[in-house]
Amino acid sequence: MNYLTLKSNNKIPKFGIGTWGIGENESKREKEIKSIIFSLKNDVKLIDTAEMYGNGAAEKIVGEALKHVKIKREDIFITSKVYPHNAGKDKIFNSLESSLKRLNLDYLNLYLLHWRGRIPLSETIECMEKAKSEGLIKDWGVSNFDTNDMKELENIKDGDKCVVNQVLYHLGSRGIDFDLAPYMKDKNIALMAYSPLAQAGILHKNILDNAVLMKIAEKYNASASQIALSFIINTANYIAIPKSVSKSHILENINSQNIILDDEDIELINKEFPKPNKKMPLDMV
Repeated sequence: MNYLTLKSNNKIPKFGIGTWGIGENESKREKEIKSIIFSLKNDVKLIDTAEMYGNGAAEKIVGEALKHVKIKREDIFITSKVYPHNAGKDKIFNSLESSLKRLNLDYLNLYLLHWRGRIPLSETIECMEKAKSEGLIKDWGVSNFDTNDMKELENIKDGDKCVVNQVLYHLGSRGIDFDLAPYMKDKNIALMAYSPLAQAGILHKNILDNAVLMKIAEKYNASASQIALSFIINTANYIAIPKSVSKSHILENINSQNIILDDEDIELINKEFPKPNKKMPLDMV
């Protein structure tokens, strides 16, 4: 398991699992709980969730899974997110306490503003810092923030305490590599990539059927999806959080951490999936 040191000096795994889409169908609940238990038992240390996912049901599923695995709290990294309309001083602490209750935890390792809303960033930051001081969260960050948003954030009191920006990123969607990712790297803000496998090829290009990735995969006796994940995980300051409830896919994703691409591989991937040469709109789902 590889770790990234955040600018707060706290460590975060460079690979984890997402829970977007979990908790939306009661008939799938047991399978979803078992998939998270399976992930935890196979050394996954990072779980990402949100109060939005299944209206809190995803957090409940994560909380239930954690009960069935003997793991020290300090050895697991849990991220959740607050709705923009709940990110003010009148609601954010109720949201945070509700998330903690559903997760059956005393604190979150990371709490994110899910996307930008109407509540002033200065108010949200003040609340995040208060939550830190009260031991309810270890760190805070944002999600779906573009470059101008990040620059504005950094110029607000304590805005430089933001440690993560979670954005959509995969080989078929590399718009952030033009200016957002370089800006974040310069400010030592980690980039957490959601949908790093393009939702199994639904978003933009069907990267999992790409001939170049399949050729590289053959070299490592791996799959194209493992190569796509490895590319992200092995990029400095990037974290990948693929979501799957299939045990075989979960194992495949986990084992992608063992693949170290060489310079030739990276050159081929960059040629096939080039970085943009101009500013692109921030992709969101």
